Amino acid sequence: MKAVVMAGGEGTRLRPMTSTMPKPLLPVANRPIMEHVLRLLKRHGLSETVVTVQFLASLVKNYFGDGEELDMELTYANEEKPLGTAGSVKNAEEALKDDTFLVISGDALTDFDLTDLIDFHKEKGALVTVCLTRVPNPLEFGITIVDEGGQVERFLEKPTWGQVFSDTVNTGIYVMEPEVFDYVDPDVPVDWSGDVFPQLMKEGKPIFGYVAEGYWEDVGTHESYVKAQADVLEGKVDVELDGFEISPGVWVAEGADVHPEAVLRGPLYIGDYAKVEAGAEIREHTVVGSNVVVKSGAFLHKAVVHDNVYVGQQSNLRGCVIGKNTDIMRAARIEDGAVIGDECLIGEESIVQGNVRVYPFKTIEAGAFVNTSVIWESRGQAHLFGARGVSGILNVEITPELAVRLAGAYATTLKKGSTVTTARDHSRGARALKRAMISALQTSAIDVRDLENVPLPVARQQTARGSAGGFMIRTSPGVPDSVDIMFFDERGADLSAGGQRKLDRVYARQEYRRAFPGEIGDLSFPSSVFDSYTGSLLRAVDISGIAESGLKVVVDAANGSSGLVLPSLLGRLGVDALTINPGLNEARPTETADARRSGLARLGEIVASARAAFGVRFDPVGERFSLVDERGRIVEDDRALLVMLDLVAAERRSGRVALPVTTTRIAEQVAAYHGTQVEWTTTAADDLTRVARSESTIFGGDGRGGFIIPEFSSVFDGTAAFVRLIGLVARTQLTLSQIDARIPRAHVQRRDLATPWAVKGLVMRHVVEAAGDRSVDTTDGVRVVETDGRWVMVLPDPAEAVTHLWAEGPDDASAQALLDEWASVVDSAGR
Repeated sequence: MKAVVMAGGEGTRLRPMTSTMPKPLLPVANRPIMEHVLRLLKRHGLSETVVTVQFLASLVKNYFGDGEELDMELTYANEEKPLGTAGSVKNAEEALKDDTFLVISGDALTDFDLTDLIDFHKEKGALVTVCLTRVPNPLEFGITIVDEGGQVERFLEKPTWGQVFSDTVNTGIYVMEPEVFDYVDPDVPVDWSGDVFPQLMKEGKPIFGYVAEGYWEDVGTHESYVKAQADVLEGKVDVELDGFEISPGVWVAEGADVHPEAVLRGPLYIGDYAKVEAGAEIREHTVVGSNVVVKSGAFLHKAVVHDNVYVGQQSNLRGCVIGKNTDIMRAARIEDGAVIGDECLIGEESIVQGNVRVYPFKTIEAGAFVNTSVIWESRGQAHLFGARGVSGILNVEITPELAVRLAGAYATTLKKGSTVTTARDHSRGARALKRAMISALQTSAIDVRDLENVPLPVARQQTARGSAGGFMIRTSPGVPDSVDIMFFDERGADLSAGGQRKLDRVYARQEYRRAFPGEIGDLSFPSSVFDSYTGSLLRAVDISGIAESGLKVVVDAANGSSGLVLPSLLGRLGVDALTINPGLNEARPTETADARRSGLARLGEIVASARAAFGVRFDPVGERFSLVDERGRIVEDDRALLVMLDLVAAERRSGRVALPVTTTRIAEQVAAYHGTQVEWTTTAADDLTRVARSESTIFGGDGRGGFIIPEFSSVFDGTAAFVRLIGLVARTQLTLSQIDARIPRAHVQRRDLATPWAVKGLVMRHVVEAAGDRSVDTTDGVRVVETDGRWVMVLPDPAEAVTHLWAEGPDDASAQALLDEWASVVDSAGR
């Protein structure tokens, strides 16, 4: 005996879930509904099955194939147009005409005893047996009345409450004899309940109703879809679950990595190769699909999460459905009844309210509040570049596919035969992405000089030696899961805003140049890179007095790439140096703020006990460093900028220093005291670089551990700044604490506020209007100066839905009050 599974419906009520997926493939407990149906058929001996398909038919065929994996024999009957419930079965008549057959829907979840249904059909000698069940709300179903012998007396499709005369409804499961095909016209839409069955009853044909015991749920709405998941987890329906029940109601599939400190409150299901981090909380009736990542602090309750979804830290998912390949970023909140389609991006700290539908391939910006469905508009961010280049979570936002396209776009902006220098940090992710990008460059007629793992300043210097440009891939500072792809121009500096826009346009158009076979680019690996860098540095920077000073310093390489260049550099400097943490650690390509703080505290203890002049701790790529004075006290980064400025200005006595407008105005006092002047720049690194290239510029810094030593390079270079600092301290004969003590204290407060992209311009207009007659500086963002000298700066972030605020006053309380005042201006404008 054969079965027919009807799998051709569009499932329009279930959109956006069914926008890119046919309804029978929707997963229930991580298996398609139709797979549960097929397994039920097999349990009852119906292994030879015809599947009727129409909407997205190829997806159904590709998933189930010929049924071999289920130990079944599947064939397909394809409808060119919708033919109705009877017409679709008529379309498969050739395979069914020889024997009794069973018809079942591919999108209803059930565990009915089909064997007993078939036996009832044969015992009654029926032409058609309709499988019935009792439901509390029959409005959405066809009501059926049977007599004491089981023969059908009346049908009524989808009644009103005034027409309800029974709670016994048609489940769409039938057992039929082939003669029924005589009552179905071919190639036209025909329904069983509305067209065929009334005709059979009119002619007195034997139609019987079998009232089944067991579970049945027509998964036709979002509510019923979520309910079906909960019912499976509660054990209300007899279906097979993959995996192991590690505690009552907690099912974990093969290969899943669930941290012991994750909170699991069943019943719930975690799919194969999913990863649940410590501190995540997954509560009852939640289904987590295959390859899903649930980050620390995430909370999921009654959530259905399809495959390959990223659930960020502190995100909150309640009673919602998340489509496959979607990324839910940090602290996003998705409320009860919301449905997110496939391949969406839900930005940080955004809120999707209950019952909102977000259709596939949409982006909800960071900080957005979404209370209406997102169907047509994208709400996406238009630009690739942020403050650190092209950044994102590895294999979530920054994938190998994106990296290859990005490299192809970059190559297209350069001439054929150009040379590009490439580099990376010591992480495996950076290594893998760099290899993919190198292949894309070569196949776009670009020669590649691969430096492999080097400090970022070395990569910049080597790029400036004859390359048309370059890039470095590193782990994002303080974010171990993310990477930055940093593009350089021919001088080794970050791409200008214009260069970024050009690359952006080529990437967006996806018009990539490809090389002919004879034009494939070359790949070379330069030698003696570190010796070349060290020699150039020592020739450019004043190191007089170092060897004679007897200075002792402690250098913490922090297990980063600066440890690769320090041995030869320190030996040639002639300074007594103790190097700690020199080895590379692939498992720690970056460090959190807390870990860095702890490292600095340990460095301070070593400096104090060793009676060293000072200590420095480099970042993992050697671009920046933090300072510890001779007493072992941490010199905060903004304070270290003033110390370096004081030393440089005192020695040079003229020239300009390049500082971003967010720097304390104490810097102006320090510079002026020594006969130098400040040139204020925007907060963009390439603007600091531009000013640093001027002959009159003697120093630059950003207050975050980044220093520019113009006599050697116009970009941030931790190693060059370290060498410059040793020389300055050796010649000045003052300790760092003495220098720090002569600089006035600064009182700068900072705050970040979430601001949707759509209102950023409105916010800045409100800020300018609120400034009134006060002095306004628009070098970068808007800086409002009060009559008493206090100032506040409001700056929209170029890459995230955030507005940054800084305020400075004569003391912390005054600065905080000013910050609170302008934060309320930004908040009210953004609502």
